[in-house]
Amino acid sequence: MTDLGFRKSSYSGTGEDCVEVAHIPSTFHKSSYSGAGQNCVEVAELPCGAALRDSKHPDAGHLPFPSSEWTGFLKSALTH
Repeated sequence: MTDLGFRKSSYSGTGEDCVEVAHIPSTFHKSSYSGAGQNCVEVAELPCGAALRDSKHPDAGHLPFPSSEWTGFLKSALTH
């Protein structure tokens, strides 16, 4: 699993009560269920689940899934 490396947000004040942010790692890899073409879904493992993004538009963002939802998605995808 990947350590997300949380850090204090630059929008937080100087006190102890602050918001911490983490960046999704750039370790996305092509899904084994994608075809041979270049248009595919990419997956990144997270300590708390997984994230998906479109290989054609990697800078457009990603969809994070908590572990329980990711497991449910995989079970549903594998049975159809």
